[in-house]
Amino acid sequence: MKLNLLFGLCFCLLSKASFSNSTANIKETSRTIEKSGTKAQSKALPRIGIVGLAIESSTFSPARTHEEAFHAKIGAEIFTSYPFFSADSTIPKRAAWFPAFMGRSLPGGTVTREAYESMVKQSLALLKKNLPYDGIFFDIHGAMSVVGLDDPEGDFIVRIREVIGKKPIVSTSMDLHGNVSWRLAQNSDIITCYRMAPHEDAMQTKKRAVENLLTRLESGKGKPAYKAWIPIPILLPGEQTSTRIEPGKSLYAEVAPASLQKGVVDAAIWIGYAWADEPRNHAVVMVTGDDKETVAKTAEQLAASFWKVRKDFDFVAPTANLKDALDKAIASQKHPFFISDSGDNPTAGGAGDVTWTLTEILARPEFKSENGPSLIYASIPGPEFVKAAIAAGVGGKVDATAGAAVDARFAPPIRLAGTIESIEYGDKNAEVEVVVKVGSVHVIVTKLRKPYHKEADFTRLGLNPRKSDIVVVKIGYLEPELYNMRADWLLALTPGGVDQNLERLGYKRIKHPMFPLDKDMKDPDLKAQFVPLSDK
Repeated sequence: MKLNLLFGLCFCLLSKASFSNSTANIKETSRTIEKSGTKAQSKALPRIGIVGLAIESSTFSPARTHEEAFHAKIGAEIFTSYPFFSADSTIPKRAAWFPAFMGRSLPGGTVTREAYESMVKQSLALLKKNLPYDGIFFDIHGAMSVVGLDDPEGDFIVRIREVIGKKPIVSTSMDLHGNVSWRLAQNSDIITCYRMAPHEDAMQTKKRAVENLLTRLESGKGKPAYKAWIPIPILLPGEQTSTRIEPGKSLYAEVAPASLQKGVVDAAIWIGYAWADEPRNHAVVMVTGDDKETVAKTAEQLAASFWKVRKDFDFVAPTANLKDALDKAIASQKHPFFISDSGDNPTAGGAGDVTWTLTEILARPEFKSENGPSLIYASIPGPEFVKAAIAAGVGGKVDATAGAAVDARFAPPIRLAGTIESIEYGDKNAEVEVVVKVGSVHVIVTKLRKPYHKEADFTRLGLNPRKSDIVVVKIGYLEPELYNMRADWLLALTPGGVDQNLERLGYKRIKHPMFPLDKDMKDPDLKAQFVPLSDK
């Protein structure tokens, strides 16, 4: 009975094979929770489920995202995604946990309706197995787009409520580039999001969502009495709203103190997601708590602060067109000189296989000779090229094409003729990675698309980005390891499904007026709107 009380049937959801890589961690966590069983006899622990789907999807990319891209975890395997569920944490001992379904994909194109429905139905079926619940940890990104369906996260939480009922407390954790619709706000009882971009506080945010949920259950306070929601007509890309620089730095510095006020449970600012064309895509402020006046005042202060600095937001790095960026990088004495190939950034929703930038690089005479400026290009998918590289082997010559299988709007597949310098297997996203040297350019070609955010992503392929003259990465703002490595950096305004020039995208369905698209818009009404509680 102790184990059933504390852990339900969650471990029975996995076969031995499905969690072979994490068995030791799961068993240790299970043993820790079992040890707390004697303490639980005096007071039943709250029953909490875990469920979620996370992706940001560009509706301006021709790519489609399928179910396998979500690398779903089921049952106890989900614990391995959260360090705060480790055996030495107190969190596992504070509730009976029932992890159901968690799918997390690289950003990409619109999710197919079939994939979405399949994952939602699996989630609901697994949740049904362990009813009733006192709470749910709902872990989402908030910028998923699904073919033929607006506001999928809102749809998902409504369907979850149909299974679990209106009584359980749902604590929602999101990316600050997510979108908070009215129905998502109504069906969430506590809601929070990241406070940093880049998202160095991602795990801290998820833990905060769990801690908020546990505190409300343990204290007996239940659902916060008030939820203030303020839509803000601003739509900006993440590369212009980084918290590394002003005004994002100071704006987001207001959030934590606001959340610590008496009568407030949590406070959050969502920038929103710029590369989807839905009415919900815009900034939002939400504050939850028990003091109506403080909750409203806090939300309005944060919204006013955001609106006040809207015209001060600018790109996190100097920008240039690709030609100028390459000219400056070649002439520079600062190495490595990073260039962001921003328009096809796979971690913002780009297809990741636009060949336009690489085509322009290889056409430059400076890179024709193997003794030219050293340049690393990361990366381009090309499964057929990878197959040819494997056949040729390291040191072999390959002449084959890569890229533009999904997004050929700006350039066709690119011909790469060069020497294979390395082949690596086993990456979760890429599966197989190949380095081919063409002139003085080292091109990373992958079987499947992959972002390159860490130094190890390069060094495991035999590449040393610190000693390269130029490093071009399909990325927007540089992630921390690359940012700390750079000697200089330009953000190239290149074409793709996540074009930084929002005016080129051709929105048809977002709400207007919207800053900065509507230049002369009037100041909006930024008064707090109180969202009905989920059980009202």
